[in-house]
Amino acid sequence: MGIIKYYNFEDSEVFIFDGFIINQVKEAVVIEPHHNDILNKIVQEHFSGKNMVYISNRVKSYSVNPLIYPEAEKIPNLIAIAIIPKTGLMRRNAEYEQEFFNKPYEIFDNLTNAIVWVQNIMTNMENKSE
Repeated sequence: MGIIKYYNFEDSEVFIFDGFIINQVKEAVVIEPHHNDILNKIVQEHFSGKNMVYISNRVKSYSVNPLIYPEAEKIPNLIAIAIIPKTGLMRRNAEYEQEFFNKPYEIFDNLTNAIVWVQNIMTNMENKSE
């Protein structure tokens, strides 16, 4: 389960693994719907024809426009989102954002638990398609 690719973008760092992406947004960024274009490009490049999960490792303080979620839902092979908030405020924001996303969306206390959940989601999707 080693890292496949690393990107250091202006607004975030993206780590590509087999089956999932970990995104760490940089300090004071405002995530807007146009950021989905970057995500979609990465998803299509690395996961074309394969399901994947997005993990947001929220280690820095930044803002999210919740309207990104309905746009993210349109990425066909994005099957779920996991959020790892660092603070109580970040957790409350993630809980609010959850209302805007109609696919599996879970909030975790640490990256390990998020990755275990991702692996379970991927296994369940594979079993359903057999």
